[in-house]
Amino acid sequence: MIRIPITDRFREAAAEWGNDRLMSDTDAFEAKAEQALLEIEHLASDANDVVFEVDAEAGVIRHEPSEDLARFLAAQSAESGVDEVTIMRLYVDLFSRAFLDSDLHRPPDQPE
Repeated sequence: MIRIPITDRFREAAAEWGNDRLMSDTDAFEAKAEQALLEIEHLASDANDVVFEVDAEAGVIRHEPSEDLARFLAAQSAESGVDEVTIMRLYVDLFSRAFLDSDLHRPPDQPE
């Protein structure tokens, strides 16, 4: 099980997601975590399901990576010298803004 720290970027993306859909903060955190983890798992292993738990109060996402993702993270860690949790946190941050409505309406050359 990997414990991925929740960053401000993730919190902001989840809040925006929830506000756009009139969801509770808890539901929005779960939705954004699932989206990000599914994207990562799918790219690493073609998986369509993820095992995870969000503890927003503790500021952590717990995720059980697939064997393929675990191997991928270990290889990236060995190559870069960066620990696997940090690598996973960076990927979660990267995908946290995926599927936000505001990004669909913003011209590509306009900053957030």
